[in-house]
Amino acid sequence: MKQSIVQVTLVVPDYDEALAFYVGILGFDVVEDTVLTEANRRWVVIAPSGDAGGASLVLGLAGNSRQKMAIGNQSGGRVFLFLQTDDFARDHKAMAARGVRFIKDPRREAYGTVAVFADPFGNLWDLIEYAPGHPLAPPNPVS
Repeated sequence: MKQSIVQVTLVVPDYDEALAFYVGILGFDVVEDTVLTEANRRWVVIAPSGDAGGASLVLGLAGNSRQKMAIGNQSGGRVFLFLQTDDFARDHKAMAARGVRFIKDPRREAYGTVAVFADPFGNLWDLIEYAPGHPLAPPNPVS
């Protein structure tokens, strides 16, 4: 049996505000943006550009007070999402130049190079380039 996690819902206060950050600033792609029959609801799916077959995010509009309280705190204050890159220095520099707020400086760990950033809603993310040989690192190209 083969299974995989393909989507994670991220609760947001406003679809367009979320798209402005994730697409406009981070450079994610809109996979789908469909108006639903329920008033003010859309099925909005985004994914990192060039991430064919990876997990995507479903932007879920907070619809009640409990969901609104979860915005930016879906993981209890821990890093919630991990954005893998094949070139940490390039992406860190570009993201900082576009105004992404890094709350922890880059550091090298046994598993790779990482820095923590926050989205406009308070969710914490890791920008991470896994070290060669790490199980999640991309395979080395054959020369």
